[in-house]
Amino acid sequence: MSRIAYVNGRYVPHREGQVHIEDRGFQFADAVYEVCEVHDGQLVDTVRHLDRLERSLREIEMAWPVTRSALVSIMRETVTRNRVRNGLVYLQVSRGQAKRDFAFPSKAVKPTLVVTARSASKAQLADVTENGIRVITVPDIRWKRVDIKSTAMLAQVLAKQAARSAGAGEAWMVDDEGFVTEGSSSSAWIVGADGTLITRPANGSILPGVTRLAIMDYAAKNGITVEERFFTVEEAQAAREAFITAATATVTPVTQVDETVLGNGKPGSVASGLRAHFHDGLEAISVAAY
Repeated sequence: MSRIAYVNGRYVPHREGQVHIEDRGFQFADAVYEVCEVHDGQLVDTVRHLDRLERSLREIEMAWPVTRSALVSIMRETVTRNRVRNGLVYLQVSRGQAKRDFAFPSKAVKPTLVVTARSASKAQLADVTENGIRVITVPDIRWKRVDIKSTAMLAQVLAKQAARSAGAGEAWMVDDEGFVTEGSSSSAWIVGADGTLITRPANGSILPGVTRLAIMDYAAKNGITVEERFFTVEEAQAAREAFITAATATVTPVTQVDETVLGNGKPGSVASGLRAHFHDGLEAISVAAY
C-alpha cells in the first residue's frame, strides 16, 4: 500500500505531497514540528505534544493552521490511512507561502500543515533494547532557542551524521563548559549508583522532551528519585547506567559513551525496567480500526 500524506487540507499519495517553493518553511526553516508515537494503534501523549506545539507556535508568533481538535482528527486519519499500528505520526507547521523576505509577511497568510505517518519495526526496536546503543559526544553548536521545536536542525543533522559515521546510535551534544545537554534527537539520562535518574534541567538549554516528562511522571509514581542537574561526559562514563528518551525511541539503553563501556556493556536493569513499563498509564487516543 502506498503511503498517504495530509498536505494543506488534502490527503494525497506521499510521493505527490508538495508545498510551494516560497513556503517559509523551505526558505527559512520558519516552521515547527512534533512527532507522536503510535503504540498498539493509539496516539501516545498527544495532549503534551500539542501543548508543546502550542508553545512553539506562540514563541515564534505563528497561528494554528487548524483548530486543535481538527489537528487530532487529521493525525488519527493519517495514521489510519497508512495502516500504522506501531510507529509515528509527524506534523509540521510553517508560516506559509509568501514572497521571500526575512521579516514576517506584511499580509496574513495561511500556515502550511503537513502530516505523515509511518510504521516502525518492533523487531528492530527489540534488538536495540536488548543490546543498547553507543553514543558519541560532539560540541553543541545550536542556536540559543533550542526550547522551541524548530525545523532549523542543521546542527542536529551534523551531529546525527557524525554518530552514524562512527557506527554509533546517537550523539550527545556538550556545551562549552563540558556538560552534556541532550542528544541530537533525544534527551540524555544517566543513573547514579543509588538508582537516581539524572538529567539536565529544562532551563532553555534543552528541548523540554515529552517522553522525558513521561519518565518523570512514572518515577514520581513509583518512588524513583529524579535529579535535574548538569552532568559531564566523565560522569556519564562512570555512571551505573545511561539511556536516552524520545517519542521515536521511548527508553533506549546506552552501553557505551565514546570509547568507554558502561558497566558490563549490557543494558542495565533501570533503563530496561523503565522501557518495559513506559506505556503504563500514559494518555492515549485510539485511532480507527483497519
